[in-house]
Amino acid sequence: MSRSYDTRGEEPPEGSREPSARFGPLGSVDEDTVRRARRGDPVALDVVVRALAPYVGRICGAIAMDDKGDDAMQEAMLIIVRRLPSLREPAALRGWARRIAVRESLRVAGSARSIPVDPDALAIVPAVSDDATAVEVRAVLDSLEPYQRAVLVLRHLDGLAEAEMAELLDVAPGTIKSRLYRARAAFRSRWST
Repeated sequence: MSRSYDTRGEEPPEGSREPSARFGPLGSVDEDTVRRARRGDPVALDVVVRALAPYVGRICGAIAMDDKGDDAMQEAMLIIVRRLPSLREPAALRGWARRIAVRESLRVAGSARSIPVDPDALAIVPAVSDDATAVEVRAVLDSLEPYQRAVLVLRHLDGLAEAEMAELLDVAPGTIKSRLYRARAAFRSRWST
C-alpha cells in the first residue's frame, strides 16, 4: 500500500529553527516519558512510538518512496523500539530517530553507497511555484536517486545544516555540498521538463 506524504502544512512559527516544526508533535514527548519508555514502560513506549511514527514516515517516504518507504519506516521503527534503551540522552530522541530513519531509507532504497561527485559551485533550487501540487513534487522526487532525495529532505524539510547532514550520513562536508548541488540540479532539470 502506498502512502501519501503531503508536506504542504501550515508554516512554522516565526523564528522556528527547523522547517519540520510544522510536521509533528514530537515536542509533546517530554524527557520523562522517553526515560520511562527506555526502562520498558509500555504506556510511555506507545506515546514515543505514536509521536515518532509520522516524522519517521515522512523521512522514509520521501527518501525510499512508495512501498519501499513503508518498508523503511517499519524497519526504522523496529530499530528505534529495539534500541531505545541505548539512547543516552532523552532530549536527543528526534535526531537519533532521524539518523535511523535516513539510514534505513537509504538501505531499503539500495543506495547507501558513497557516490563521488564534483564539489563545484553550488546553485540554489528555484522556488516551487504556488500552483505546484504535492503530486508533481513527489513525481520529481521519485525520479531522483535515493541519496539525492536524502540530502534534499534533510536540508529543505528538516532544516539541517551541511555539517549536521555530513555527520548524519557519515560523509565529509564537501561530499554533502556536492551531493546537494547535484540533487538540486537534478530536481531543477526534472521540474522544468
